[in-house]
Amino acid sequence: MDFAGELTAASGFFLLLALGLALSFEFVNGFHDTANAVATVIYTHTLKPTYAVIWSGCMNLLGVLTSTGAVAFGIITLLPVELVVNAGSGAGFAMVFALLISAIIWNLGTWYLGLPASSSHTLIGSILGVGLANSLLSGRAFGEGVNWGKAQEVFASLLLSPLVGFICAALLLIVTKRLIHRPDLYHAPEGNSPPPLWIRGLLMLTCTGVSFAHGSNDGQKGMGLIMLILIGILPGLYALDLNVNAAMLSKLSAGSQSAIIALDKHVPAGLSVTGEAAADELSRFLRTGKVEDKTFAALSAKNHVITDKLAGKTSLNDLPKADRRTLRTDIYLVSKTIGKLDKSKKFTDESEKKALVTYEKQLDKLTEFIPNWVKVAVAFSLGVGTMIGWKRIVVTVGEKIGKEHMTYAQGGAAELVAMGTIFAADHLGLPVSTTHVLSSGIAGTMAANGSGLQKDTVRNLILAWVLTLPVCVFLGAANFAAGLFIVFNVLGLK
Repeated sequence: MDFAGELTAASGFFLLLALGLALSFEFVNGFHDTANAVATVIYTHTLKPTYAVIWSGCMNLLGVLTSTGAVAFGIITLLPVELVVNAGSGAGFAMVFALLISAIIWNLGTWYLGLPASSSHTLIGSILGVGLANSLLSGRAFGEGVNWGKAQEVFASLLLSPLVGFICAALLLIVTKRLIHRPDLYHAPEGNSPPPLWIRGLLMLTCTGVSFAHGSNDGQKGMGLIMLILIGILPGLYALDLNVNAAMLSKLSAGSQSAIIALDKHVPAGLSVTGEAAADELSRFLRTGKVEDKTFAALSAKNHVITDKLAGKTSLNDLPKADRRTLRTDIYLVSKTIGKLDKSKKFTDESEKKALVTYEKQLDKLTEFIPNWVKVAVAFSLGVGTMIGWKRIVVTVGEKIGKEHMTYAQGGAAELVAMGTIFAADHLGLPVSTTHVLSSGIAGTMAANGSGLQKDTVRNLILAWVLTLPVCVFLGAANFAAGLFIVFNVLGLK
């Protein structure tokens, strides 16, 4: 990484501070969320605690390293568009710090109390708080700028995950009892002796799968925030994927020509919106979702700018560093506008729709990337976090949900459901709560087994789950407002 000429002393300080907070968030996420994955193997004596957390930490690390990045950029689309495209501004810094500080505060608080709250809920609540505060402080209609469509998708995945965990784990245990007639599978461990080898192998497999899936999903949240930090402070190096090859740029050039033809059909004759006015119009549309004639005119104009800037380029390194941030902004606005128009069913002609959606994906390849060193840093933080501070959450999950000791079948059923749910969410690019799926899965197996539930613990879990979003919305809004005051009035940033 060549930082020469990119960093001043002040920006270097902010970079280190922001990266430190982002990696701290992943570290806390590791011992807060991943403790759920090791609770079953520890309480069935499949693995000793030390070996379990080390193994889980390694699998989390591997999951992060092999992740796609879809969840990372899904999280970013929840943020106010003007803060995303101006990530290097004072308001952009305030946003990133507000998100990270709010999430860390709530995660540490619930960990201290031994409550398996969701890091996904925590971060998303903080994002909504920042969006709401930004709309209020900027003088716009309250709530404008929050991506409510994407928020609805995320809410659905987060709210459904406890139900999926509870119901599916309960059903899986019932089906297992009907199909597999091995009494030793349905008994609690006796003393400290490990389970039979075949059961031990099954529980090891499910722990491995949940840990890997957790890394591949939750690790991406920190990666998305780190990319915002890097884009804001080092746009010359990270605004665009400089490793995109000439063949990809050639495909993009062909795609842009098809997009120009498709978009120009929607522009009324004689209507022209260019320059800053075009950027303002696309930002307005992404905030409000209201389509006007000038929306298509602005989209077409910005697309022409992208096409002209990339014309004849065989490498993005050929672009001057000063142009890379503005090109990223143009690409972000055009790509997200095409995506939102498509979801609003504004493209009715199938060939036109196909050309524009293909072009949108080609544009995203230039901006939606995660450098390998970012993956390694997040993977290491998450993995080390898993190995430290796990005990509080493990005790709650292993001892305090059901009235009886967890059986081998219960542990396996809960983890199989959690693993499958997280992998499905990862494939769809949706953040899902490992905590919710696994904790509710264990509760489901206890109910299906007639083991009974400890009402005090279940009540506290539900209370923590219900309070996480509103508390983090408040923390995000308050920290963002405080951050704006500091960066503008104390530090004098713009």
